[in-house]
Amino acid sequence: MIPSQSFNNISFFQPPAFLMIGIPGLEAIHGWISIPFSSMYTVALAGNCLILLAVRRTPSLHQPMYYFLSMLALTDVGLTLATMPSTLAVLWFDHRLISFNACLVQMFFLHYFSIVESSVLLAMSFDRFVAISNPLRYASVLTNNVIIRIGVGIVARATLSLFPVPFLLKRLNFCPNKTILSHSFCFHPDVMRRACADITINILYGLYVVVSTAGIDSLLIVLSYTFILCTVLGLASPRERIRALNTCVSHILAVLVFFIPVIGVSMIHRFGRHLPPIVHALVAYVYLVVPPVLNPIIYSVKSKLIREAMLWVLRRKCQSW
Repeated sequence: MIPSQSFNNISFFQPPAFLMIGIPGLEAIHGWISIPFSSMYTVALAGNCLILLAVRRTPSLHQPMYYFLSMLALTDVGLTLATMPSTLAVLWFDHRLISFNACLVQMFFLHYFSIVESSVLLAMSFDRFVAISNPLRYASVLTNNVIIRIGVGIVARATLSLFPVPFLLKRLNFCPNKTILSHSFCFHPDVMRRACADITINILYGLYVVVSTAGIDSLLIVLSYTFILCTVLGLASPRERIRALNTCVSHILAVLVFFIPVIGVSMIHRFGRHLPPIVHALVAYVYLVVPPVLNPIIYSVKSKLIREAMLWVLRRKCQSW
């Protein structure tokens, strides 16, 4: 437990640590619950690292579409590593304390990689739009320099959007008796509600970040696919239409896997406070754990080139052992 101390006559308080929980009401079986969580983290790390190696070592995959896929895989690795240590520490060892500053660092990177993933999915929709609407200029539009600039822009956007968040939290006076978090990781809406101060600025800025990143990205992705659909419907051959749409299936699934949990988490934290704590916990885990697990599976199943490259990398690794 957090060390007890006298809080009399203290006008400003920041807890030395927060107390994390795993899945509320199921603490007695955390050991068993850790098995599927460990498996999912392993699949997420192994699958995304395989994609990175496959793209790097296969010359035929040195194309814009697969560079963006590498960005998505790298982001999923980062998102997995942001939550895995604290989650497994709670489930395996019942180690529930996280220092205040460590909590802010984890919270920053957790939301940072979420914004990056949203931005990468938007860039991938632009890639599909260019490839389908103007295939002859595809290589000249999405050059390596353009892709690097897009990557730098994504990183800068996420950093600038989240840079104020830790400082807005550090200015708050926290409640000595409200140091228990609702998850096994530090989530911005959860942390700021542990404060005994006015959090209006934090709420408004958090809403601004969500709307200006995931909100705008989702609208632009929908707009991209509207243009893609118009282009596809203009193709003369039904076979060409199906082939064009088939190149978008993996990306559409990745978009749905990411944005549906994002919407669920946002709605629950704003309008679902009456729901049982276990609902909040499960939705948050789906939002953070499921996309990194499913994205490699989606792309390896739907893309023959990716699947063959991943198998080639695995065979080479097995032979080297």
